[in-house]
Amino acid sequence: MSDHYSVLGVERDANQDDIKKAYRKLARELHPDVNPDPHTQERFKEVTAAYEVLGDPQKRQNYDMGGNSQFGGQGFGFGDIMDAFFGGGGNRGPRPRMRAGQDALIRIEVDLNEACFGTEREIGVESAVLCTKCHGTGCADDAKPQVCQTCKGRGETQQVTRSFIGQVMTSRPCANCQGYGSVIANPCRECAGDGRVRSRQNISVKIPAGVETGNRIQMSGRGEVGPGGGPAGDLYVEIVQSPHEFLVREGNTLHVALGITMSAAALGTTLNVETLDGPMPVVIKPGTQSGATVPIKGKGVTHLRGGGRGDLIVHVEVHTPTKLNKEQEELLAAFAKSRGEKDGESQMQRHDGGFFSKLFGR
Repeated sequence: MSDHYSVLGVERDANQDDIKKAYRKLARELHPDVNPDPHTQERFKEVTAAYEVLGDPQKRQNYDMGGNSQFGGQGFGFGDIMDAFFGGGGNRGPRPRMRAGQDALIRIEVDLNEACFGTEREIGVESAVLCTKCHGTGCADDAKPQVCQTCKGRGETQQVTRSFIGQVMTSRPCANCQGYGSVIANPCRECAGDGRVRSRQNISVKIPAGVETGNRIQMSGRGEVGPGGGPAGDLYVEIVQSPHEFLVREGNTLHVALGITMSAAALGTTLNVETLDGPMPVVIKPGTQSGATVPIKGKGVTHLRGGGRGDLIVHVEVHTPTKLNKEQEELLAAFAKSRGEKDGESQMQRHDGGFFSKLFGR
């Protein structure tokens, strides 16, 4: 049996588009309407049979796995091999041309604001859609598949051979119709007999509030149409949330760092902090230490299920001045003296769940 890749004139690592282009080119040259020569018609059947296998990713994979086997490279599984030796698998019937389509996956990026409050996007998706020329039948000019004369519509052929254990009946998918029980004598020129074509379409996607990276939105029936005009699979839209300039997300909680001066920390102040709802005042109490947190209720991310929002945690960072002029040094020294602070004096601190707990996870 000829190698399917050689029949279509493509390399074994050719992609599906290259295989389809090669078949369509050969089909136009060898089609009985163009060239009625009997030899050419046999060549056309051979090319069509090769495309029936290589044009389907699953059948192609099976073919590649068993392409050099004694069973003619049809990708037979273990059950088919056992059938060949022991005669099982009879009356399995023809394979349906119409099969369910595959699911599709596309990733889209949203910012933190869109992830929190939800949005609606229009995305471009390229997938297999129903061929409008033949409406999924794969036949040209409103024709229908014809019953295979080799297997009489059974989709398989049987052969009785003699072996050391006696007579053995072998059942195999019909090589003429590839197991379908019917043949498409006049394939649709638009889809090359597949019943579907590749097309790019725009789809509107509603992104619910509260999504985060890794969440998937399932859109039933918006995946690829199946061979022979079979039902379409589902489309899965996977969310990728882009980083925010100031806010860091942790589940439904948001975190933001707020830098304040040493004097503001000592005396207390009110400062604006960035939130998803715009700037918001935050009260810094007198004596606030670096690393202190100020929670703002209900200003985090919307809960994906159940409504409501998480909190925004403000992390205070006290900035110690690095450059002082002489007058500032004298004032600061006088302040330290008034508090009885001495140079070089230190005090050991107990780790009570603050800095050390964050550093070491305690």
